[in-house]
Amino acid sequence: MKIIILGVGQVGSSLATVLAGEMQNSVTVVDTDAAALGRLQDRLDIRTVQGYGAQPSVLSEAGAADADVLIAVTSSDETNMLACQVAWTLYRTPTKIARIRATDFHDHPALFDNSAIPVDYMISPERLIKDYIARLIEYPDALQVHDFAGGKLRLIGMRADADGPLVGHPIRYLAELLPDVEVRVAAIFRHDASLHPDGSTVIEADDEVFFLSSSENIRKVMSVMRRLDRPYKRIMIAGGGNIGGALAKVLESRYQVKLISNNTEKARKLSAELDHTVVLTGSATDSDLLVEENIEDMDVFLALTNDDEDNILSAMLAKRLGARKVMCIVNRSEYVDLIHMGTIDIALSPHNITIGSLIGRLRRGDVVSVHSLRRGAAESMEIIARGDSKTSRIVGRRVDALTLPPGTTIGAILREDAVLIAHHDTVIEADDHVILFLTDKRHVRDIEQLFAVGFGFF
Repeated sequence: MKIIILGVGQVGSSLATVLAGEMQNSVTVVDTDAAALGRLQDRLDIRTVQGYGAQPSVLSEAGAADADVLIAVTSSDETNMLACQVAWTLYRTPTKIARIRATDFHDHPALFDNSAIPVDYMISPERLIKDYIARLIEYPDALQVHDFAGGKLRLIGMRADADGPLVGHPIRYLAELLPDVEVRVAAIFRHDASLHPDGSTVIEADDEVFFLSSSENIRKVMSVMRRLDRPYKRIMIAGGGNIGGALAKVLESRYQVKLISNNTEKARKLSAELDHTVVLTGSATDSDLLVEENIEDMDVFLALTNDDEDNILSAMLAKRLGARKVMCIVNRSEYVDLIHMGTIDIALSPHNITIGSLIGRLRRGDVVSVHSLRRGAAESMEIIARGDSKTSRIVGRRVDALTLPPGTTIGAILREDAVLIAHHDTVIEADDHVILFLTDKRHVRDIEQLFAVGFGFF
């Protein structure tokens, strides 16, 4: 697949890394920053082109004439949309993806069509991470929350506690603890090493456990991993940008929300737009301000500014001053790894969340959705089984008869409108949506080949 990426920022660089590393793709990255392109080319097997990505001559040099996909993720909505327009008008590029931040455009999807603005898929990292944080707040004990099958299934990652009823027992004990609940433990990480779970695997305290269950049963399953914390009530947000302001709007009807912005004009605007949120002007790294605003009573402190260092410092300060749980946005991957060794509860990576939404549209085969897990090391995906018993290595076979790559677990199946938790004797049928968990992303290509349909199907 020939892919052109416009923009060498965090999203563009991370996307190039994933696409060049895990698939048989030809990747070209375009940007005006020659130094940034050089650094990227030093570590990846890609082509780079310096120039303004919406110009026909630059797109031509990047290979737009025979490109399969254009991904425009520059910092400018207008540049991204114009690049898609040029790519379609001059080169009929089949798939065009654009990063569009302005909510006005997302509210008018009819604008985006090959006969109007030719964007096949819009992405908004701000909207994606806002929705993701809202799900984390819904489940106070979760480290990660991801939806499958249109929200009917949820994958939860959480840390097992010594007081959890399942801790010290094998996974099969779940059937006694929750006799009426279907659940599948998809993976366990112990001291950063992955374990392939089966019924005899004993859950230990501090294990990071990922499990799949129907959305209505999630809290029941969580309660056997640890004694659940009380629901959140009071939330403090540092940052009045697109993410912080939008998140406050979503949360303020159900929680007591305070928002801190260091921009006086923006604070005034947010104060007028928000109905129940207390908007403050100041710095979230000011300990006097945090103490004055009763940080010790906050259930959650969210550092959501555009500055990684400010986010990390304010989150660490809030934790030290008594906030129950702290989360912060961090763009630089090296910072994310450091944070997970420290006092901050959850580090949020916008480009990892964004890439997950994109990769599902670029994978070979019928991949419906992809979620990046454990700071990009693991992955979950929803993929459709096609063909029949003669043309497919999946269809018509029991789960325990499949030759899966190491560290791969089939967690559940969506069959028409029914959700089935996968067991060893579950038979996969044509058009099933199969939810998989991979502890090692290097085996993604193996999964794609496993689900590929033979020529006889066509």
